[in-house]
Amino acid sequence: MVMRRSLGLPIALGVVMIVLLVALTIGWVLVVVAAVQKAEITWPYWTVLAVGSTFFVFLLLGVAIYLVLTIKSINLTQRQSNFIDSVTHELKSPIASMKLCLQTLGRHNIAPEQQAEFHRYMMVDLGRLDNLIDQLLDAARLDQGVADRATEDVDVAELLQKSVDTTTQHYRLPPETIKVHLEPATVRTRPVDLEVVFRNLLDNAVKYAGDAPQVGVDLFRGASGRVKIRISDNGPGIPAPLRRKIFGRFVRLGSELERSKPGTGLGLYIVRTLVRRMHGKITVRGRGSQTGTVFEVDLPAADGLA
Repeated sequence: MVMRRSLGLPIALGVVMIVLLVALTIGWVLVVVAAVQKAEITWPYWTVLAVGSTFFVFLLLGVAIYLVLTIKSINLTQRQSNFIDSVTHELKSPIASMKLCLQTLGRHNIAPEQQAEFHRYMMVDLGRLDNLIDQLLDAARLDQGVADRATEDVDVAELLQKSVDTTTQHYRLPPETIKVHLEPATVRTRPVDLEVVFRNLLDNAVKYAGDAPQVGVDLFRGASGRVKIRISDNGPGIPAPLRRKIFGRFVRLGSELERSKPGTGLGLYIVRTLVRRMHGKITVRGRGSQTGTVFEVDLPAADGLA
């Protein structure tokens, strides 16, 4: 709602200016043509008409460009505001939780079992902070265009299984929550980059899955010989018009004030950027008649078969 209100004024102003310019141009052309016919003078008036029309065309283009740039600027400001809100929340929540745990441990005689529980809570909060810092560092590294280090052949199945195990342990999920089907495949890239891609996609799938999470991970070779990784969930899904938007920087759907899931709006931006650097592509779609989302990563195989 905030974004719609902020965009309403510049859009309305730009449309009004464009309409006025078009009306003025048409009226001016009609007046000049009438003057030419009445005075029976041709080339001076036609020269003025051509010059004036060119001027108005450039002016019209200028107004349209100004409108587009204004909308982009407002959208960027809104995304940055959402990013600041989300990062502030991501920082304050675990810090406040750890502070409460430490105060409780320091002021009361706590049973060993409860102490262990408090320590577990603090480790979860530290993991949340660590993940936030990793995302910020990954985004900064990508934005600064840090030169890629040497690549190597990576066993995708092994790395993907490792990422799945890490995700289930992090969220304390039963192993059967994530159903895995892996075929042998190798790509040439930096292992850390591919791990970041898997980590972010799996993290999103688990966070936005349904109340009874069901996540699917499939690795196979496509008809063209390329390596394909599909990660699906049974969450509410992403509306089709917004599926391209979610890969933008700082983009998170909905309002930060009404959001219950942690995040910064950088995860999918990092994923898309890294996949492109691997000469691959990522797509998102629904699950047909079922609720949920499917992310598919398409990468060139290390053996180059196509």
